[in-house]
Amino acid sequence: MIRRQARQRRDYLYRRALTLRDAEIAEKRAKLKQSLATGKPLDPSIANDKQLRQDYKYDESRADRTTQDELDLDDEYSYLSGVVDPRVLVTTSRDPSTRLGSFAKEIRLLLPTAIRLNRGNLILPNLVQSAKSSGLSDVILLHEHRGTPTAMTISHFPHGPTASFSLHNVVLRHDIPNASRGTVSESYPHLIFEGFSTQLGKRVVKILQHLFPP
Repeated sequence: MIRRQARQRRDYLYRRALTLRDAEIAEKRAKLKQSLATGKPLDPSIANDKQLRQDYKYDESRADRTTQDELDLDDEYSYLSGVVDPRVLVTTSRDPSTRLGSFAKEIRLLLPTAIRLNRGNLILPNLVQSAKSSGLSDVILLHEHRGTPTAMTISHFPHGPTASFSLHNVVLRHDIPNASRGTVSESYPHLIFEGFSTQLGKRVVKILQHLFPP
């Protein structure tokens, strides 16, 4: 099982590297085509690429796409995105404190289609294998230091991505004075992401938004 997963991951990374290479060539080809049409000077890295100029006349039948367009075709989330609801597992590090357990419950309430697991003594490889065999799409693992939640790891199945977030000044519902203790609404939320304009920011948005139903 471990060898098969390693082989699948190597195959995925190899195909993605080929996609990235082809995307970079396509982007250079588009710039070359634009330069020939407008007469504007080319970047030296493109102008000095003899192989690109030699192959250009044979590549015009293919639609030019940017590097990001090509990578989006091989997106980890594209297969079932918007088709089925995500199935997220929320759990904690082993032997969690009462506060971390309460925090896990609140994270579970934020995600309408998530389930929570009391981890017990289950080691991480067995936890991941059980989640995959159950058809879960993501795992959220919560960590603590001396009873205070300090980190959250999100991993998408089967081949990632995995992101780790630091948590600071975590406030639970019962920490808020005069807060209502009623039932928390589990209706589908409306997500708002402001200022995530960089490539890293867009990556973070994609990871977080796919924890929620479309």
